[in-house]
Amino acid sequence: MAKTINLDLDICTPPRFIAVEGPVGVGKTSLAKRLAETFNYDTLLEKTADNPFLTRFYQDRQAAALPTQLHFLLQRAEQIEELRQGDMFQPLRIADFLMDKDPLFAQVTLDADELKIYQAVYKQLTLNKPLPDLVIYLQAPADVLIERINARGVASERNIDLAYLTQLNEAYMEFFHYYEAAPLLIINAADIDPINNEDDYRNLVDYLLSIKSGRHYYNPQPHL
Repeated sequence: MAKTINLDLDICTPPRFIAVEGPVGVGKTSLAKRLAETFNYDTLLEKTADNPFLTRFYQDRQAAALPTQLHFLLQRAEQIEELRQGDMFQPLRIADFLMDKDPLFAQVTLDADELKIYQAVYKQLTLNKPLPDLVIYLQAPADVLIERINARGVASERNIDLAYLTQLNEAYMEFFHYYEAAPLLIINAADIDPINNEDDYRNLVDYLLSIKSGRHYYNPQPHL
């Protein structure tokens, strides 16, 4: 059972807007929720359960890729618009998605004609996106991801296969190799458990709070 870490936020100044990213199964939503609890931040989370096409996508990616991707795009755009209408420029939030990454999934899952449709819709959306003060990218090999996906037992994810996760991992690595829009923390999440292991989590938070700019790599030894 995870414990609450007490921080003196008058001394420690967390980034005001954090986006946690990574492929399915890597633990981004769980980490976003725990960081939000620690920092007393609001969360901005993907609503995967609200996507009516997702189960069909994992059963037959070719048939359901376009409606699945467009649903996520419009959903995320609506969430960004809600931020814009609210206190967008002074956020105290942690998100489990980065809007700039949305085209990554489209490029992986859509054929050439579908990608043109997606890109046309994307261009029509006027997105005044808040820039995160820190982006956290969680990495793990595809075989680790498939183990975690199977362990959590989400019905819509039962048909995810290793080949898809491998392709997705490669797309993520390429995207973040060139990402420079915000400070970036790349975490090897394969051998640590910052959700349930207090040492792992505390060390990660301490490292996170030291970041002010640039690109950083966090590759700690696992705690047993």
